[in-house]
Amino acid sequence: MMALDLYLASASPRRYELLQQLLANFRVLPADIVEVRAAHESAESYVQRLAGEKANAVRGILIKQNQWFEYTATLGSDTIVTVMSEHERQVLEKPNDYQHFQQMMRTLSGRSHEVMTAVHLCSAVGSWQALVTTEVTFAELTEAQIEGYWLTGEPQDKAGGYGIQGQAGKFVRKIDGSYSAVVGLPLYETDQLLQQWRQQLNEE
Repeated sequence: MMALDLYLASASPRRYELLQQLLANFRVLPADIVEVRAAHESAESYVQRLAGEKANAVRGILIKQNQWFEYTATLGSDTIVTVMSEHERQVLEKPNDYQHFQQMMRTLSGRSHEVMTAVHLCSAVGSWQALVTTEVTFAELTEAQIEGYWLTGEPQDKAGGYGIQGQAGKFVRKIDGSYSAVVGLPLYETDQLLQQWRQQLNEE
């Protein structure tokens, strides 16, 4: 049987490390897409669309390079943080600056929020998707803690302004759901998608 040829459509070192737990061999080819939420687009639709666009963008690159074969697939994933405001569900993406980050942390302080991670596997024999929602509860944060965390440099490229696998882990009082999904790639669900891909290949 020909070896599977998977491309991770992400530059995230966190997703790379997680995927290594499922696959010994894969390649990294980051997707260059515009990540802007459309007007009236739900959080669920938004994160699923971005994951799909990443996978399909890399698929398009491979097709142009004549590198898209029966055993080729691309894996896209995206993570957003959402919290209920007074009137609607607010999506917290990467902080623009310290003031934006500070506002995010004040919003998350002492309450629960949801982390949504979507995964999209696009192959020559089919496509499969998964959406994982995990509830995370933060402790009350002081202004000193917020400022100190920003100065570590961790929050700048993180959805919701924090990385649970890093120094923000000490802010988390409780987690209900998938820890790996909060980090950036739900291991169980991603493994299920890979199994479906292999099964479809075997049936071809």
